Amino acid sequence: MLNSEWGQSPASHCDINCVESPISAFRIPNSILLMRKHILLLLALALTVGFKASAQSFLEGSQVNGAFQTDAQYYMLDEGIGINDLNGKKFGINGFGKINYTNGNFSAGMRFEAFLPEMNGFRSELNGVGLANFYATYDNGFIGATVGDIYDQFGCGFVFRTYEEWSLGMDNALRGVRVVLRPFNGVTIKGLYGRQRYYWAPYLERDFASDDYRGIVRGVDGEWDLNQSIPALSESKFRMSIGGSFVSKKQADQSSFYNIPENVGAAAGRINLGYGNWAFSTEYAYKINDPSAINNFIYKEGRALMSSLSYSQKGFGAVLQVKRVDNMSFKSMYTGKQNDLDINFIPPINYTHTHSLPSMYTYSTQPNGEMAAQFQVNYTIPKGTALGGKYGTKLAFNMSQVNDIVRDSVQYGSEVGLNQPGTLGYTSRFFAVSDHRFFRDINFEIDKKISSNWHLTAQYINLYYDIETIEGHAGAPVVQANIGFLDVTYKINRKQSLRLELQGLWENKVHRGYEYEEGDKKDYQKRGDWAAALLEYSINPHWSFSIADKWNYGNPVEEYRDHYFTGTVTYIHDATRVMLSAGRQSEGVVCVGGVCRTVPASSGVSLTVSTSF
Repeated sequence: MLNSEWGQSPASHCDINCVESPISAFRIPNSILLMRKHILLLLALALTVGFKASAQSFLEGSQVNGAFQTDAQYYMLDEGIGINDLNGKKFGINGFGKINYTNGNFSAGMRFEAFLPEMNGFRSELNGVGLANFYATYDNGFIGATVGDIYDQFGCGFVFRTYEEWSLGMDNALRGVRVVLRPFNGVTIKGLYGRQRYYWAPYLERDFASDDYRGIVRGVDGEWDLNQSIPALSESKFRMSIGGSFVSKKQADQSSFYNIPENVGAAAGRINLGYGNWAFSTEYAYKINDPSAINNFIYKEGRALMSSLSYSQKGFGAVLQVKRVDNMSFKSMYTGKQNDLDINFIPPINYTHTHSLPSMYTYSTQPNGEMAAQFQVNYTIPKGTALGGKYGTKLAFNMSQVNDIVRDSVQYGSEVGLNQPGTLGYTSRFFAVSDHRFFRDINFEIDKKISSNWHLTAQYINLYYDIETIEGHAGAPVVQANIGFLDVTYKINRKQSLRLELQGLWENKVHRGYEYEEGDKKDYQKRGDWAAALLEYSINPHWSFSIADKWNYGNPVEEYRDHYFTGTVTYIHDATRVMLSAGRQSEGVVCVGGVCRTVPASSGVSLTVSTSF
């Protein structure tokens, strides 16, 4: 019998002159034992030589790379910003280490994670330590196979995308198998099967009916690049590729209220065209009825469309994007509500801000329905002109807006209703746009190198943000704000520089004197007018020192008009980075690629150490 934990047989209790048979207490003669001993010695010698040769072959031409990171925070009481109780949590530590090995056609890797416990703002289910990810891949160009944890994306992600984002605590890797086939030049076919990561929950496989928290995910994707396949098009200005995907999930119906489909399929088709400086791409996706906690258990099908038209040449570029999403949440657990177990991804098409004040109101995609558009223009005023000056001037204009879709009521029994659980939910005309606006961002940016020592970036932003829908603050008025920032860098010499950042945010409707209900104060913690400043001194290539303050001076709630001071020291040596910060962090939302998490207000000291090799 094998030991289930270690895969080894139990130790024998016979003396040296006998071997106990697993069938009976039969004794084997010593002469046979001696002969077998010699045979085993010869076999061990042969295996040792073979192992050394294999190990040498395994190491020759191999490459190993990896990365390590630790984020730690020590929390402190701070009555000034309302932190009167730490709830027994003084520390938060998030850390990971990953190693990848490559040798010819073979690659393998693993990632170890530790949350001891998780930092504030991360899901409590992350608390723990263990091997979170591993994989092994063989790919000879014609065929590739991966076993373990898989990260991949079909098209723009409407029906399938698995990825990891450390800053959000997001990891929806698919543990299973993937096969990639390239039968002809320009043709790629993928097939995959597995189950998604759900924090530290075990990957149960034996009894599907009892495993209702995660379904099995299966998918296939094909893409054909005509320019690679057809010799006559290889040098052509015309470019074309087409692709299609089909993904399904199988999850047991454990609901006592609704008839949940145990197999849900989603399909998508895409096309990419280009000619000279022009490019056009579009993808359409369809998903069968998938009642879930996200869509209030309605039985409407899901649809999504995204199209992009762009033009670019030296010094000028423009892109127009449109997107429509209708009931496209696709999870491998129909009871899930938060950012976990997403099979698909809905790409955002709005501008990504990196400065602190505009990034407080970053848009989060709405899988139940949105109609979005974005227009971006970049232009560089040439060098040597009156406005371009010696170094040229970069200008950028962006406008993005997201509205709700139009929903029409449906008949169910003798009633007429909208989005009622257990019904079709609603109908929606495909290109109908609701008057309900979720988000709008109009911004204009100037990036100018004034001289060899001075560099300036300035931006103006006009923002509309439906905080009730996006962040769930019921009844809170929308954010309508004007935001501006000025970022100036002065190069003292070849190694030293100073950077000054000034920001302001002015809300049009919510500011000092605004009347609010006493029970709604918590919905106003980051509202009103803000001012922010940062001064950074850098000594290249190793050191950086900065001090910063964000001041919510125009908050309608007097007790929230706080300063958020921060001091930071950063040291960089080759690929290693160490950052130590102390001060206050304001409440807000951190978003990456349209996926967001809430960050609570905190005060204390934080340390980040990262390295790669």
